[in-house]
Amino acid sequence: MPDTSSPAPSLAADIPTLDIGLERELLASVDALDADLTTLTAELVRFPSLMGQEASAQDFMAGLFRGMGLEVDRFEVRDDNLRDLPGYAPPTGHWQRHDNVVGIHRPRDAVGRSLIFNGHIDVVPIGAAELWSSPPFEPVIRDGRLYGRGGGDMKAGIAAYVMAFEALRRLGLQPAAPLWMQSVVEEECTGNGALACLARGYRADAAIIPEPFDHTILDAQVGVMWLAVDVFGKPAHVLDVKRGINAIEAAFAMYRGLLALRDEWNRPGHRHAAFHHHDAPINFNLGRIEGGEWASSVPTRCTIEVRCGFYPGMSAAQARAAIEAQLAATARDDPSLAGVQYRIRYAGFQSEGCVIARDLPMMRLLADSHHRVLGTPVRWMASTATTDVRVFNLYGATPATCYGPEADSIHGIDESVSLASTLQVTRVLALYLARWCGTEPRNR
Repeated sequence: MPDTSSPAPSLAADIPTLDIGLERELLASVDALDADLTTLTAELVRFPSLMGQEASAQDFMAGLFRGMGLEVDRFEVRDDNLRDLPGYAPPTGHWQRHDNVVGIHRPRDAVGRSLIFNGHIDVVPIGAAELWSSPPFEPVIRDGRLYGRGGGDMKAGIAAYVMAFEALRRLGLQPAAPLWMQSVVEEECTGNGALACLARGYRADAAIIPEPFDHTILDAQVGVMWLAVDVFGKPAHVLDVKRGINAIEAAFAMYRGLLALRDEWNRPGHRHAAFHHHDAPINFNLGRIEGGEWASSVPTRCTIEVRCGFYPGMSAAQARAAIEAQLAATARDDPSLAGVQYRIRYAGFQSEGCVIARDLPMMRLLADSHHRVLGTPVRWMASTATTDVRVFNLYGATPATCYGPEADSIHGIDESVSLASTLQVTRVLALYLARWCGTEPRNR
């Protein structure tokens, strides 16, 4: 949750202003696109863009960008192009037509500051379909909220940055600086989609990702590590289970031992300063388990897949070393694990945390744009999850943050996003776009 509120920042000479008349016209232009914003969000939700199934959604995004008069760069996210780069994570699979799509605006006279709007088109699995009140990829609007998988995380955010650009176009204006609108894959498991944009040469003076963080500005996030632990027991018939070692029970014991590291990192004396207000900023999650061979046999093998958080300032190698040391201590010291063997594998997130300075010009301008639109002080967020902002901040020399709408049950059942909140975010992004990049007439 966000920690503190702060008043609207005082703007220095490096923070651009906007003519008040143009500001009013721009916000009115966004408001006139409200129905289109909802329609676009719903259209995006209809694409079941699960991992490896993003192609049809990216086809749509490429066509949308072309229809807006943008140059389109579509390229495959190839493991071979990324494996030697800082921030790379081993993929969880390989797929066909696994592409990023970038809509490119080039000004006539680049007098403003360049900007990247980034959003991920991939969504997480739906879970148990029986628990949804309506089919997860058939968007439903109820009480001002749009329901459907990915509506909040983060297709409403993509729709918001698209309509922010469109609102400026409707006034006969365009950004007076390069703008790249990125629709990327693999945000939910590796971050390699954003990394592939970086490898292709995309850099800017700032980047904003409209993740569903309820109008807060992200100023810190933890690192995240994914790993699998294969646990091996000893087979036996159930008529004499004492002769065997149950790999499934042993896997749970290994995970319980790993939680001691989580608890140590959450102790106040160990807590990173950016997360001082969190009672438990470091979360470990046992997300998947697979094991056993036969109901009447003591299982010989079990695999658990675990997500571990860790603090900014700790490298991925240091996190792996601490996790491996804790698992080794657990296997050594827990009597129930006598005779158990195990191995550790890594795939998915190997993502380091980061901190974004609140006094950066792009952060101050975003805070001021929020205040001008919503009339409330900005709230700052130190996230206990990860986002693609780390790629920009740590490896791309591009200051980046997240600012997006209010959503509920992301990664859960009946995920939803507030349509009113999405409109407000679009207004903030449009105002930010005009101020950061400057404007010029579309036709001269």
